[in-house]
Amino acid sequence: MPIRFERRERLALITIDRPEALNALDLDLSREMAEAWITYRDDPELWVAIVTGAGEKAFSTGADLKSVAEFYRSLTPVQRRVRAESQPGLGGVTRNLEVWKPIIAAVNGYCFGGGLELALACDLRIASDNAQFGLTETSWGIIPGAGGTQRLPRLVPAGLALEMILTAKKIDAAEAYRIGLVNQVVLLAELMDAAMEMASRICTNAPLAIQTAKLAVWKGLDLPLADGLRLEQALAEPLRQTEDAQEGLTAFLEKRQPQFKGS
Repeated sequence: MPIRFERRERLALITIDRPEALNALDLDLSREMAEAWITYRDDPELWVAIVTGAGEKAFSTGADLKSVAEFYRSLTPVQRRVRAESQPGLGGVTRNLEVWKPIIAAVNGYCFGGGLELALACDLRIASDNAQFGLTETSWGIIPGAGGTQRLPRLVPAGLALEMILTAKKIDAAEAYRIGLVNQVVLLAELMDAAMEMASRICTNAPLAIQTAKLAVWKGLDLPLADGLRLEQALAEPLRQTEDAQEGLTAFLEKRQPQFKGS
């Protein structure tokens, strides 16, 4: 199986296990990843996910160009558009599959093309010091087609996003951190520990509040500020009625750590 799915208490660990191909993403692997994301999304016992690549060389170098290109050439333009608008995208979560639980990308080594687009579809990114990033599709006569043209300029300044896309340039982990593409850079040997530590910190908080906050942020980015503020209040009100919200207040008054249950 090119995808490994592990449960570690409240954590789902998803590993792209195709190191001999630098964890390139073919259609079968993307289908397996979509199934993994749905399992994570629908399991109330899982509160946070980490996705990483097997080995030390690559998180993912993106689409397996030979197999993916052959498949898409077998479709008509209409069939390709219907598929793009209805099926989960490369890596399973880049389009047409919403997961409102938090996802951390632990980026080890190469993170190119669709691999970077997968990382961009995550909420937080931690990079090893040997990581390299790039949207290299224009050098192959195509454009990023799994969200790269949309998510990258929402994360870093538009001029820097355009520079990366139009020149197909690759950047190292230090530059990725400087421009805000990643949240942290750590030694390769410390990468999974750093991702686990961040996941553990998230898990100390109320899971329904975490999911709602993520929803508010990402949906709000597409709205004018006034509409975003209304969305925030509309989402906040139901949370005030939850058992976790009551537990949070009680724990504060009793000067103890809250014990959240996700209800």
